[in-house]
Amino acid sequence: MKQKIVLITAIAAGLLAAVLTRTYLASKDAELERMKREFRERHGTMKVLCYAEDVPGGTALEGKHLGTRVVPESGLRGQALKEEHSSEIIGRKIISGHRTGELVFWSDIEGGNPTGSGLATDIRKKMRAVSINATGAAAVSGMVKPNDHVDVIGTFSFPKPGDGDKQAQELVTCTILQNVLVLATGKDTAKTSSAFNFGGSNYSTVTLEVTPREAEMLVFCEQIKGRLALTLRNRNDTSFEKELPQVDFEKIRSEIEELNMKRQMDIGGAR
Repeated sequence: MKQKIVLITAIAAGLLAAVLTRTYLASKDAELERMKREFRERHGTMKVLCYAEDVPGGTALEGKHLGTRVVPESGLRGQALKEEHSSEIIGRKIISGHRTGELVFWSDIEGGNPTGSGLATDIRKKMRAVSINATGAAAVSGMVKPNDHVDVIGTFSFPKPGDGDKQAQELVTCTILQNVLVLATGKDTAKTSSAFNFGGSNYSTVTLEVTPREAEMLVFCEQIKGRLALTLRNRNDTSFEKELPQVDFEKIRSEIEELNMKRQMDIGGAR
C-alpha cells in the first residue's frame, strides 16, 4: 500500500512538473511573440526581394533566382528592392555572386537603378548626404562600396582629466554612428560603379546618408582633426550595439585579456 502511495505521488509530481514546464514555455513563447509584434509596430516591416538560391556573379537573373523576405522597414527602406521591382531586374546581370537569402540591392545590378538621376534622388526624405575623408585602411582597404552599411569610429585627442598640465592629452576612440548607409565612394554611386571592379578602389572620400544632427557631429569631428575610420557590416545585419565604451590605453590594458578569452570561446562555440 505504501509503495502504491509513493508511486502515485511520484506520478502526480511528474505530471505537475510537466504542466508547469509547459505553462512556463507557453508564457515565454507568448512574451516572445509580443516583443516581435511590438518591434514590427514600432519599426514597420516590408516585403523585399532576396536570392532564392546561390547565384554566381555575371548571372542574368531569372524568376527562379528570386524570392521574398519580410524585413524591418526602418533599416532598409529605400535601399532593398521590393517585390514589385522583380520585373525590372529579370534578364539583367548581377555584378558579384550572392548566397541564398541575401537581400537584393540596386548596387547588385549592372547599371544600377535606371529611373534614378544624380545622387540627390538616392537620399531619403529628412536625411542628408555628407562626405568624410576615408581612404586606405580607414575605408577597409578601399573595399567599402556604395550601398554598403558601415559603422563610423573616431579617435580624438582630449585634455587629460585631473592633470594640472593643460597641455597633457590622451587619445580616446569611440563608435560615433552605427549602421550607416554608404551613398558614394569618391564620385562612384550605386548607379555608376563599375560592374567589373571587384577589388579595392582608389578614393579619398566616402559619402554617407545621415540625419542633420549626425551630419553636424561628423563635420565637427573632422574640424577638430579627429581621425575617422569605417568598419564594414554584413548587408543583412541591422543590429545595434548598446553601451559601447570609449577606449583609451587604460581600457585596453585592463580588458584585453578578457576580450581575447571571450573571442576564443566564441570561436570555439561556433565550430
